[in-house]
Amino acid sequence: MAVALTGAAAVPAVASAAPPKVPGHGRAAETPGVRYGESARLDYQKAVAVQVLKGVFERGDMTVIDRYVRPDYIQHNPLAPDGAETFKAFGAAWRQQYPETAFNVKRVISEGDLVFVHSNVVPSPGTRGIAEGHIFRFQGGKIAEHWDVLQAVPATTANGNDMFSTISRPQTEAPGPARLTAYNKKLVTAFVDRLLVRKDLSAIDAYVGSEYHQHSPNVPDGVAGVKAGLGAYFAQFPQLSITPKRVIAEGDLVAIHSHYVNTPGERGRAIVDIFRVRGGKIVEHWDSTQEVPETSANDNTMF
Repeated sequence: MAVALTGAAAVPAVASAAPPKVPGHGRAAETPGVRYGESARLDYQKAVAVQVLKGVFERGDMTVIDRYVRPDYIQHNPLAPDGAETFKAFGAAWRQQYPETAFNVKRVISEGDLVFVHSNVVPSPGTRGIAEGHIFRFQGGKIAEHWDVLQAVPATTANGNDMFSTISRPQTEAPGPARLTAYNKKLVTAFVDRLLVRKDLSAIDAYVGSEYHQHSPNVPDGVAGVKAGLGAYFAQFPQLSITPKRVIAEGDLVAIHSHYVNTPGERGRAIVDIFRVRGGKIVEHWDSTQEVPETSANDNTMF
């Protein structure tokens, strides 16, 4: 739900020398695709996603790509070609340029064959870094496809909140109980359809709690802030088109990957919105936004 008018981790660290352990289970998931139950499979996917991101960009360990990424890996990041081998080359080039990268994972959720990872990546010590939303699709226990949205962290925000912390209670990055997933996914999907797709500001009163914490850097805090920010955005771009592409939910967290086009004919922006639900109301929101570039190193688009 970014308004850009001008264009600690939920999964424990995984030892790089062994396959990732499934949290809550005593043995490693030694064979990709082995099912120990739905919860364990989702935990395995989350652990692998974190292992690959931190291994490649923080530790410079490209062997994680051999273990956990399919050779026919499909890439939607416009700077990188398809394939596991080109992923290695991309990671090696990144490490050469930014050898002190810190990949700080903030929250991780998984549903079905998808994993969403929200992170603050700091390429150089002392800088604010990048707000990154990564989406992975798994096939046969390995990563088969990847999308991302990357945004530089600004020096200040319109709401006084940083782009990553959890303010609503309980103050944890871990998703809530799995029994809430289906309900919260349906609620947030309906909210996004009514508010963003159909541009109906009354959706805010219907779906957003009186305690509402905003992390999108251009939007003021609270219910009044999101009403004012989106109201101005809709007025400025009356032909705005927002198309949700994929939704990933776990517990009280729901991430929606969308294509925003302010004016017909523009390439638009890729945006990931993350919502937290408590007691049937949305109480917190984070996002990342990235302009769709004119050219890409692959033929897959960002969506």
